[in-house]
Amino acid sequence: MPVAKVHRISAASPDDVSGIETAIASGRIDPKGVIAVLGKTEGNGLVNDYARGYAALALKLMFERYLGAELAAKICLVMSGGTEGGMSPHWTVFERAEGEGAERPALALGRAHTAALPAEHLGRLPQADMVAEAVHAAMRDARIDDPAAVHFVQVKCPLLTVARTAEAEARGAAVATKDTLKSMNLSRAASALGVALALGEVDRGKLSDAQIGNDWSIWSGRASCSAGIELLDHEVVVMGMSPAWSGSLSIDHAVMTDAIDIEPVRAALSRLGLNSGGQLNSSQRGRLTAVLAKAEASHDGRLRGNRHTMLDDSDISSTRHARAFVCGALAGLIGHAEIYVSGGAEHQGPDGGGPVALIVNRQAE
Repeated sequence: MPVAKVHRISAASPDDVSGIETAIASGRIDPKGVIAVLGKTEGNGLVNDYARGYAALALKLMFERYLGAELAAKICLVMSGGTEGGMSPHWTVFERAEGEGAERPALALGRAHTAALPAEHLGRLPQADMVAEAVHAAMRDARIDDPAAVHFVQVKCPLLTVARTAEAEARGAAVATKDTLKSMNLSRAASALGVALALGEVDRGKLSDAQIGNDWSIWSGRASCSAGIELLDHEVVVMGMSPAWSGSLSIDHAVMTDAIDIEPVRAALSRLGLNSGGQLNSSQRGRLTAVLAKAEASHDGRLRGNRHTMLDDSDISSTRHARAFVCGALAGLIGHAEIYVSGGAEHQGPDGGGPVALIVNRQAE
């Protein structure tokens, strides 16, 4: 029976895989069971954030030493750039092992890769459909039958560069935008709606290209999408609960309605057995294996009635402001800042808010 293992490992730089290698050497991680690595890397998180590719390359080369190129290529490497504020760079390693855990249902993990996305499909319904199909494939891989049992779907999606746009136009195809930065927004938006389609949160018959990246009334409460220059396809990781899995790990999720809405997160922690009227104590923090979140500056420029300037800053992207802000809000609740906060939450939670997933060890150490 499959058992999920999740390891959160600090990183000293985008290429610092020494902590993972130490865990492999000690037998704590079996590289043959690793299905995905989510990385928070320092960088700007924008089109030219090559730290993501640098980190992915370091991980790829490391896993190739243990597994060979073919098996290493199956691992989803989801690098999210930008550790603004006090957010701490780190890796979250997801591993599937075999055994007989103490409890069922338990955390279940699945993954899928898509084909390369034609540039003209980015930010449009064909991209959403491609992602929806991959989510269903990852659910089958995780042995999760009920969409309601899915608590978080992490998607790494591509973006447009000038060269990719030129290639499409040479074929006579028109892209959704020639603005490379806006292409990140549209790719995340279409991918998020693909998750929503797969999980039954959105009706495909009522969805149009015009709504993608524009209609903030439609969203997924479980999608987390990160765009990057380092890939042309999509990498999809599904996390949920399944009776086909056993073990000590459990997952739940919350949806923040705005950037300081921590009470739904506190409620999810309580459902997972971490009851706290304030900040988690050291024992509770030890059981909290991973926190995965999305962050977005609200498009109306307001936060609970007051003006914010995240969208007016010409020097720093609003995604960078939002990541730091949400990480700080969550860190105040959790008690540390080694939190995976990904910026750009188009259709990922309500406008200005976002989904948060929490993975907890049900057995106190």
